[in-house]
Amino acid sequence: MKNRSTRIGILFAMVVVLVLVAVVGHAGRREFWLTPPKSETEDYMVPPPPFTEGIFPCSECHAEMAPNPKRRVLEDEHTDIELKNHAEHERWCLDCHDRENRDKLRLVSGERIEFTESYRLCGQCHGDKFRDWRMGIHGKRTGKWNGRKEYLLCAHCHNPHNPRYKPISPKAPPERPENIQ
Repeated sequence: MKNRSTRIGILFAMVVVLVLVAVVGHAGRREFWLTPPKSETEDYMVPPPPFTEGIFPCSECHAEMAPNPKRRVLEDEHTDIELKNHAEHERWCLDCHDRENRDKLRLVSGERIEFTESYRLCGQCHGDKFRDWRMGIHGKRTGKWNGRKEYLLCAHCHNPHNPRYKPISPKAPPERPENIQ
């Protein structure tokens, strides 16, 4: 009897030590409990960005143009683009679009990324939304619960030049059953 309780005590102590080692090993990571497990090779599967028809690849028009970093009203092309509700007085096209290769976006670090990785660009300023998007709290994903998931890009729901949702009016209430003919 005493031998069995000694074994249980030793086993319990070993479990406690292993748990402590695991917790202390993650102590340097401030948000380890918020970070979803991810393999080194796993990528976010995203559908192509929602480009306006006929504007991509950008290099078809911009390849021969010298970059112009001056803020101005666009009069010849892209006249439908208005920087609204998105730091419109601080932002300009070349803050996000790469100056040398217009078919790419540019991170603050200078790294060029594809439009399919635009979530990284948005996440530089909108870190809380990016974290929530990665965890599936913000945005939309499709796919299998235990398999590959497809994530919609920020631009699938938010216009990157005017990201705030437009106000909408509520629909009329449904008809009462006695009024349906």
